[in-house]
Amino acid sequence: MDFDAVKRFLEGKQEGGEDKNSALINGLPPKFFDPFIMQGVQVDVMEPGRVVCSMKVPPRLLNTGNFLHGGATASLVDLIGSAAIYTVGAPNSGVSIEINVPTEPKFEEA
Repeated sequence: MDFDAVKRFLEGKQEGGEDKNSALINGLPPKFFDPFIMQGVQVDVMEPGRVVCSMKVPPRLLNTGNFLHGGATASLVDLIGSAAIYTVGAPNSGVSIEINVPTEPKFEEA
């Protein structure tokens, strides 16, 4: 496995070490992320302890596999889950997400 390639991908750098998106990312307005994720969410049901939402997944939130990006999923769970908690009068609480990875992942041979 090419660990350097993985590192460059995670850090957003090209082969020569340049950060290819630095100017774009740093030019985004403050508090950009939540509206970017939440744009298009429709609240279908809201009652004490329960919020049900729907949305058509926009292309900006798709991963390379053409599915809702995991980061967008986590943000939606965080924001909408927090709204559900807020409906019962707990404004300083939040939700958590847990990810489990097997200690010995098994990869299929190509």
